[in-house]
Amino acid sequence: MRTFLSAVLYTALAFGANTAFGADIADLRDGSMMKLAVHEAPVEVSAATFTDRDGGEHALADWKGKITLVNFWAVWCAPCRKELPALDALNRDLGGDAFEVVTIAAGRNALPGITRLFDEVGVKTLPVYLDPKLKLSREMGVMGLPVSILLDRDGREIARMSGDAEWDSDSARAIVAALTGDAG
Repeated sequence: MRTFLSAVLYTALAFGANTAFGADIADLRDGSMMKLAVHEAPVEVSAATFTDRDGGEHALADWKGKITLVNFWAVWCAPCRKELPALDALNRDLGGDAFEVVTIAAGRNALPGITRLFDEVGVKTLPVYLDPKLKLSREMGVMGLPVSILLDRDGREIARMSGDAEWDSDSARAIVAALTGDAG
C-alpha cells in the first residue's frame, strides 16, 4: 500500500499541479501531514538570531536558496522526541543543496541533554541550534512545541504545522520533492 500511495503522490507531482510555490503541496498531504497548513501567499520571517552549539550566531536568512524545514523543539517535549527520528531520516535522505532540516531547541535546553537525547533516539544528521531566550520562537509565533515551518528558497514561510508528524512519510517526501523540483 505504501508503494501505491507513493506512486499516486509522485504521479500527481509529475503532472504538476502548480501554485505560487511551484507545486500544489496541499494536495500532497496525507496522514499526519494533513496538519500542515499551507499559506495562500508566502510570509516574511523574523530576522532574529539564534546560536549554534559553539555560540555562533545564525538567522533563518542563512538558508536562503534552499527549501528549509525549520523545527522548533525542546528536550522535555515528548512529541518532539517522537518526531526527531523522522526529521533525521528526512534530512538524511533528502537533505543537501536543495533542502535542509534546521532544528532549533527553544528555551532552556542544555547541550549535554540534547546530545544524550540525539544519541537515545538515533539522530545523526540534524544540526543543533539554540534559541534559549525564545526571541526567534516568539517572533515566529511559536506558542507550543513542536512547530515545523517550511520556508521557500527566498526564506519566506509557506507552510506551518503545530504538533508532531511523520516527516519520513511518503507524503512528506512528496511535498519536499515538489518544492525542490525533484520528481525522481
